[in-house]
This record gives sequence, structure tokens and C-alpha cells, in this order.
Amino acid sequence: TGGCGFLGSNLTAAILGQGGEVIVVDSLARRGSKDNLAWLRSMAGNHQVHFYPVDVADEPALVDVFAKHGPFDWVAHLAGQVAMTTSMADPSRDFSTNVVGSFNVLETVRRHSPNALLTYSSTNKVYGDLKDLQYHETPTRYQAVGYPEGFDESLPLDFASPYGCSKGAADQYFRDWFRNYGLKTVVFRHSSIYGGRQFPTYDQGWIGWFCLKGIEQERAIAQGGIPEAFTISGTGKQVRDVLNVEDLVSLYLSAYRNGDRVAGEIFNIGGGRANSLSLLELFDLLGRELDLPDGLFFTRQPRRQSDQDYFVADVTKAERLLGFRPRVSSEAGVRMMVNWIRSVEDGGT
Repeated sequence: TGGCGFLGSNLTAAILGQGGEVIVVDSLARRGSKDNLAWLRSMAGNHQVHFYPVDVADEPALVDVFAKHGPFDWVAHLAGQVAMTTSMADPSRDFSTNVVGSFNVLETVRRHSPNALLTYSSTNKVYGDLKDLQYHETPTRYQAVGYPEGFDESLPLDFASPYGCSKGAADQYFRDWFRNYGLKTVVFRHSSIYGGRQFPTYDQGWIGWFCLKGIEQERAIAQGGIPEAFTISGTGKQVRDVLNVEDLVSLYLSAYRNGDRVAGEIFNIGGGRANSLSLLELFDLLGRELDLPDGLFFTRQPRRQSDQDYFVADVTKAERLLGFRPRVSSEAGVRMMVNWIRSVEDGGT
């Protein structure tokens, strides 16, 4: 599900590359999804990838896909409303997609493909805004005191914002369907992911969005113009551990290979402490990558509601059980992202 989205298209391509057959379900509502569908079709024959324009909130349509192609070896539930700001503006849509849609996937798998591995793409927002923790502030970033390697899965849940509530509800449904119905569910609580096939927007995909803004400023300067400043929310010292999609795809494939061993498990997933970046540190990195001696031009606006000042995933559990270890550094990954954004802006697919 969500197979034409950012993670979905990358995962689908990887499975196709290994000779697998993929049934892709996607409503094509998100920017770039139609381009990603065309990209997938260009690399695979119709016998390898089958596409259905289905919204997961439409249970009968979802059941029809399972009836035609199931039972499946693996169901990767990646469809979802993924922007906190959108959830605040339209909580009903957020609930329909993330809660009702996820419940439909669970129940459809339970009734029509009960032996499949079922992985769910959750989020670090299930831990809330973490405002009760103590933070140390440096000139470029915040640091959570007492968590030198980041947060592991024992961190208490605290759903905040409609997005956190909807993703958190589905997160717990997936966990519980393992305990009560024996489905082989695995939950991945993602930090910030980025990479090729991501079409970033102002409110989602921040690495790509700021790469785009940096490229626009680079071009304005090269043309003798004045670069247009972009806005950020808060101080710019907010920290996330960033993970390139290539590493995330490897993790999902490892989960498929080890499904019986990790069924019922929940994992915090990100780039880890070594790949953590604040906004200010990203801007410094982009300034060097784009050869902008004066850096990027931006203005500040108030902190977003329910934003986290600091989130870094302690990925020890994923490393122990799935052999997960991020291999694409934040520096190399940002360079790759800049090249991807350039290709899109130049009319590539």
C-alpha cells in the first residue's frame, strides 16, 4: 500500500530488481505518485507489477485486490497521511486514512492472507513532543540530556497532534493484532527519511525541501539576482537523525527475510546519532555543497505546535535483530538528494 509513494516506490523497485512480483495499491493523491508509477512501469513488465488506484479507506476495493492476487508472502503497509500540518488542518481526512485505512489493511490481511508478514510504517511522533525532557542548547543544536545514543523503544508513548494520534492508534493496532490474532506484524517507528523518488513539500520531507530551497538560491545568485529567503519554524536547532531511503529499503528487506523471528516487534528507526542534523547544521552542509559562501538565506517564524526539539533513534535493537546499520552518511546522502532534486527541476523523471 502506498506503493507509488516515496518509500513505496523505492521498495517496489528493489523487489522487482530481485525478480519479485508486486501488487501496488495507491490512491495517487500525493504529489509525485503518478511520476513514480510511470517510473516503476518503465522498469518492469506488467507480469511483475500490478497497479490498483485504491484508497486503503475503501475496504471493499482493498478486499477485491486480495481476492484477485492473494494470499501474499508480504504486505508492506506504507500508505498514509504523512504531514503533521495537514493533520491539524483536516483531522477527519487524517483519521480516515491513517486509522480506518490501517484497520482495513489489518483486517483484510487477517481474513485473506493470515500467514503474510505485515510491516507497518509508523513514526517517532507516537512519542509526542517530548517537552518534559531536559535539553542542553549549543550554538547549532539541542541535545537531550541523559540520552547520548538517542531514544530506544522503551520511551513512553504520548500521542500529540492529530497525526500523532492517528499514526499511534494504528501502531498499537498492529502490535495488538500480533498478540491477539497471531498476525506476523512488525512496526517501524521512523525518524526522518529522505532520498530519490521523494517529491518534498513545505510540510513534509524537510531534507528535500531545504535542498530545493538551496538550489533555488544558488540559481538566483548565478543569474545575478537576489535569492529569496525561505522560512523555518522555531530556532533551527531542532535535531533529527536522518536516514537515506537506500538504508531503509535494506532494513525492510531484512525484515522480510527474518519475518518469523521479528514478528510482534517494534523498532525505532533512523540514521542514529552519527547521522543527526539540526536545521542549522543542514544549512551549513548545503552552503558548502552548493558553494554559497554567505550560506542560505532564511527567516524564522514561531515553533510548530507539537514539534520535537530533538529526536534521535537508538537503533541498537534493529542492529541486533535485523543487522541494521546505516551505511549512507548524512553528508553523502544530502549530496545525493541535491542531485535528485536537480534532476527533477531539470525535467527528469
